[in-house]
Amino acid sequence: MNVNLNEIASQVRRDALRMIHAVNSGHPGGSLGCADLLVALYFKVMKHNVNFNMDGNGEDLFFLSNGHIAPAWYSVLARYGYFDVKELSTLRKLNSRLQGHPATEKKLPGIRMASGSLGQGISVAIGAATAKKLNNDPQLIFCLTGDGELQEGQIWEAAMFAAAKKVDNLIVIIDYNGKQIDGPVDEVLSLGDLTAKWHAFGWDVLNMNGNNMDDVLNTLDAAIAHTKKNKPVVIIMKTEMGFGVDFMMGTHKWHGVAPNDEQLASALNQLPETLGDY
Repeated sequence: MNVNLNEIASQVRRDALRMIHAVNSGHPGGSLGCADLLVALYFKVMKHNVNFNMDGNGEDLFFLSNGHIAPAWYSVLARYGYFDVKELSTLRKLNSRLQGHPATEKKLPGIRMASGSLGQGISVAIGAATAKKLNNDPQLIFCLTGDGELQEGQIWEAAMFAAAKKVDNLIVIIDYNGKQIDGPVDEVLSLGDLTAKWHAFGWDVLNMNGNNMDDVLNTLDAAIAHTKKNKPVVIIMKTEMGFGVDFMMGTHKWHGVAPNDEQLASALNQLPETLGDY
């Protein structure tokens, strides 16, 4: 697909903010920070099919563990063609398929796991990766998780298991923006030296700037080159919460707060409309 990824990412950020504003509920900070990665994965890197089925045989699969950034993911799925872009206007509304956190019972195309509770995504991704190995399916599993999520013990059980069992068709990306709902991650519960920690757990570790599209693409290519070598791969992705909107960056306060009318107008003035608003 011949597209300008930065232009798509700008539209995804607009979509996410408008969706959250419309219902005065949602999580703009992480959605804006992760937009570049999600666009790169779906529009450039992954092999996937808009004719969605849960098995995903012969496809690369993506699992969102930090489910609160669903607005950005929904936008990417819609903009790629999984469902009508107009459906984005139903976010968090009664009976909508676009729940505040992804939900499988709504049967929204592209969604393979419910991810309201944090800490579970890597475990699910390991299961999917193992299934692909058993089925001799050469495609890869990608999983995005948050940095505050790494305070969950289940993450480290999964990390230990994946290394011990040589789950080497798995790429985990950590959104390392250094902020969570209650404040800076280092003040809530410091994660220490993440690079050294993941190395110690037996993973190949890469680092990237998640808000620079060229670095995102190059690092994802490098991560793919590291797969199938008896180790799982993790990318520590530095991002800025609220990236692209000046008053949302540099603070944890926009983790889960919707912009008001004036704030939305200011934010949209900073984000070019490139694909047309829904």
